[in-house]
Amino acid sequence: MNEPGINRRLRSVDDLLELMDGLFAQDAVRWTETAGGVWWDGFYSDRNRSVPFFADKPDENLAALVRDTVRPPFRALDLGSGPGRNALFLAEKGCTVDAVDLSAKAVQWGRERARDRNLEVSFTCGDAFTLPPEALPGPYGLIYDSGCLHHLPPHRRISYLQLLERTLAPGGYLGLACFASGRMGSELPDDQLYRNGRFEAGIAFSPADLRWLFEGFEELEIRPMIPQGNESPLFGEPFLLTAVFRKPEA
Repeated sequence: MNEPGINRRLRSVDDLLELMDGLFAQDAVRWTETAGGVWWDGFYSDRNRSVPFFADKPDENLAALVRDTVRPPFRALDLGSGPGRNALFLAEKGCTVDAVDLSAKAVQWGRERARDRNLEVSFTCGDAFTLPPEALPGPYGLIYDSGCLHHLPPHRRISYLQLLERTLAPGGYLGLACFASGRMGSELPDDQLYRNGRFEAGIAFSPADLRWLFEGFEELEIRPMIPQGNESPLFGEPFLLTAVFRKPEA
């Protein structure tokens, strides 16, 4: 007698997260490896597009963080690195840098920039939350995220926090820039996002949202990103909210 087909899909947290990924319309999914080869590769295919963060310069808040708070050298992870502008800045400061992004085209662009500037950055193409532990081993003194968090559905914040727990060193820093509430991104409650099945522009965060999400960390700073002009050596857009948190020592 043949065994009947398996219709049950849930026996672990990972199974649950994968099932919830499927609740969103496929053309709205931008956080999985499949999206990297479809949506994000298309996004990065034309390097001459007028996209603010295509500019090869670091976030102004990251520059301030390295100047004032966490002094190089240290080991760093650039989470959702795109073409590597923040990873390359950290490498220039003497840091040992791992960078990960879903898009092969973005990773290739970052490798070319690193080669042109004679900088060493370890770029990885893949989903940071499903890569094997040896791909992003840590421990990192700084994990920096410019634009990853706001593209994650609510349930993938669990994966995000698990990555921080596993790879961020005790006493290490989390720096981030995300869509600011009232400026860009969806303002809908988490449950409504699942009812709608999409959030193409990403999710907006308020300071209170970030304090709640990272309540196990020490808050050092939450502020709007300071806008930068075209001639500035730094990147800054007013629709972004920035934050710095520190992981407890113990």
